Amino acid sequence: MTDSETSGVQTLTVAGEEAGLRLDRWFRRRFPALGHGRLEKLLRTGQVRVDGRRAKSGLRLSPGQRVRVPPLGPSGGGPSRAAPPPPAPIPRSEAADLRRRVLYRDDWLIALDKPAGLAVQGGSGLRRHLDAMSEALRFGAAEKPRLVHRLDKDTSGVLVLARTAAAARQLTAAFRGREARKTYWAAVVGVPEPARGRIDLPLAKRSAGQGGGEKMTGAREAGRPAVTLYRVVQASDQCAAWLVLRPLTGRTHQLRAHCAAIGHPILGDGKYGGPAAFLPSSGLARRLHLHARELAIPHPADGTTFRVSAPLPAHMRETWARLGFDPAEGEDLPELEA
Repeated sequence: MTDSETSGVQTLTVAGEEAGLRLDRWFRRRFPALGHGRLEKLLRTGQVRVDGRRAKSGLRLSPGQRVRVPPLGPSGGGPSRAAPPPPAPIPRSEAADLRRRVLYRDDWLIALDKPAGLAVQGGSGLRRHLDAMSEALRFGAAEKPRLVHRLDKDTSGVLVLARTAAAARQLTAAFRGREARKTYWAAVVGVPEPARGRIDLPLAKRSAGQGGGEKMTGAREAGRPAVTLYRVVQASDQCAAWLVLRPLTGRTHQLRAHCAAIGHPILGDGKYGGPAAFLPSSGLARRLHLHARELAIPHPADGTTFRVSAPLPAHMRETWARLGFDPAEGEDLPELEA
């Protein structure tokens, strides 16, 4: 007899459209009546497993992974077996704008220039996000494209989506295995010294205070390893600098937390830099100045390096002009090496 026949345990397979979901959000979708506290207990006691291993609620899932679900009883509810409700129609103008932002497309993947202000996945009370809008990027494929990594809502730039389940598995593995080389451009307050360096500061999640949600803070003893390389490209009268940043790890808000930790918060990042993240009377946009400029990753078709870059968004182009930064200086820069 199978495990499920003798004990009521289920083993469910992660679907293609569920790629990139956190494990707790996957449970929320499949078992809406299961409370968060009870799920955490099931995880702590090892009753929930992913591919046979213990897992934490923040684990990002990949298509084809198998999730062991113990008996949940009446309070846990059953998995939703009815077809999910159809997504809300995407306004034509928004769908057209999203398609115009495609930087590259083939049978395996899509590279998109994500606009600042668009969340990648939904959250509490958030209805407009890329995951819900990705139907506009189907381009005749059998399924809509799948998320394989994320950018912060207010960060612009290169975002890759997989067009098949096989591509999703390979791209997700490349990001997890740190085979992806990510390059960001940022404007920061002040000019870091030295002009080129390495920020090696473990990060841990902490409460940001009343109404502020959570944020990452430096925690050398309890934090998870986080390393960022940086180089100053140009400076503007010592009030601001243009940095190239390369994260060697992939922690939440890593670049924002690291820049603030060395005393040079990213321009417009009030969450991590507070008032110091704004230049008074500068006339600069009070928006986050962080842009995912380039991504290099093994292509899922043949493993050759796929490289794609995205132009600066409008608010950063205006800031570059006001501060006297020449975007041409960012072309053909040597890669930051660990």
